[in-house]
Amino acid sequence: MLEEFLHNGVVRRVGQALFTLLGVAVVVFVMLRAIPGDQITSNLGTEAAALTPDQRAALEAYYGIDQPLFSQFFSWLGNVLTGNLGFSSRAQTSVAELTLQALPVTFELAVLSIAFALVMGILLGMLSASRPNSARDAAGQVVGLAGLSIPAFLLATTLMSVLASEFGFNPNGEPYARLLQDPLLNLKQMFLPALVLGFGVAAPIMRTTRTAVLEVKSGDFVRTARAKGVPPRRLQIRHVLRNALVPIVTMTGLQFGYLLGGAVVIEQVFSIPGIGRQVLLGIQQNEYALVQSTVLVIALAFVLVNLLTDLLYRIIDPRVRAA
Repeated sequence: MLEEFLHNGVVRRVGQALFTLLGVAVVVFVMLRAIPGDQITSNLGTEAAALTPDQRAALEAYYGIDQPLFSQFFSWLGNVLTGNLGFSSRAQTSVAELTLQALPVTFELAVLSIAFALVMGILLGMLSASRPNSARDAAGQVVGLAGLSIPAFLLATTLMSVLASEFGFNPNGEPYARLLQDPLLNLKQMFLPALVLGFGVAAPIMRTTRTAVLEVKSGDFVRTARAKGVPPRRLQIRHVLRNALVPIVTMTGLQFGYLLGGAVVIEQVFSIPGIGRQVLLGIQQNEYALVQSTVLVIALAFVLVNLLTDLLYRIIDPRVRAA
């Protein structure tokens, strides 16, 4: 199965992935330089106005912004291809080291969020589809609409305020603890942000589950299984849900890729040192190499998630393998 996948689609998919990454690199490079100011004014502030022309020229050469944009882009891209993601003047360390520290944090947050989202989304979707157009279905639709409508930052700040004032629960007020350093405190600090993100992601998963389950339930094989006396719970899980997994996996893969780079607000609200917060700080400091390389890493992670999702199609649905 894996050999067939590699034989049929790997060249085309790798080509699409490389083209996507190149497009992301160009867009981020251009947009970052459209922001007013540069690394010199960002680091020195108002003191940059007192620089002599020679001093400014020396700093521009040091930061590599004295070259034409075309040269800057290919110089940076060449360094990235050799594993050199650049240097952060703010943190006084390499971008690669910062990314290796931040990426596992965001990955953990994304995994926990998807776990919450799958439990909530699939359960609500199955319950809604079990009795369409009923009060149960309407309640599920309201919850899904709330997940799509309520801004993540509003839900996050509300939960933090209520839990801290009423129950004294605010583990995010302490310095961030990594999973291997203090697993219990880490999970406490990740619980609220993962719950907030999971609630938002559960909404599209719930709607996708409901639609897919209703479509599968109308199939002849489901009516045949029901006529043969298959127990309702077994019918729902082994026959209905299993055949509805492809669109659910599709939506889950898309949402997981989004979480790897789209959790900026939640990471900022809860002071989580993830990859999104790293990009935000880099934009504020006009650190070109930091932002460009980090966004490229996020795009690469998104592409890899899509490839893995495609492979999962072939594992869970023989019809996809046959096609």
